[in-house]
Amino acid sequence: MRSLVLVLGAGIFAIVPGYAQDAASGEKIFVQCKACHQIGENAKNAVGPVLNGLFGRKAGMIEGYSYSPANKNSGITWDEATFREYIRDPRTKIPGTKMTFPGLKDPKQIDDIVAYLKQFDSTGKKAGIVPAGRTREGAAAAQSVKPNPSPFGDRLTRVFYNRWLFLNI
Repeated sequence: MRSLVLVLGAGIFAIVPGYAQDAASGEKIFVQCKACHQIGENAKNAVGPVLNGLFGRKAGMIEGYSYSPANKNSGITWDEATFREYIRDPRTKIPGTKMTFPGLKDPKQIDDIVAYLKQFDSTGKKAGIVPAGRTREGAAAAQSVKPNPSPFGDRLTRVFYNRWLFLNI
């Protein structure tokens, strides 16, 4: 019976989503991007366009930046999947792009830079981390819900769970 409880417990932890993205680490990785791009409330177009509010934006649409025809005509709307492909190898994703960066090859670095970029809305305000697969609106709604103080719900549920788990072994 004890081994059954351990197996069930391990199964519960296996299905709980883990957010391995680390925005603080992404900020450190973004140092490579700062040579050409800016992000934040005071960001301006430089060698590359401003990256505020990147996700959900159409490629080639930042006013005041001179995009390559390849980028303007790519038809891309930036989402996580598209950005991940692009940042791995920009010239393969958009042949003819002006971006000379060779790309990030480490999936963990890509996760982290996505987490960092997703914090910034279109005005450059840092709105907090948006977990993978969520929209900014969904994450905001999730943050507005007060978490239950116990992972098992109300007191009655906790009592039942504790008795079931520890008294029936």
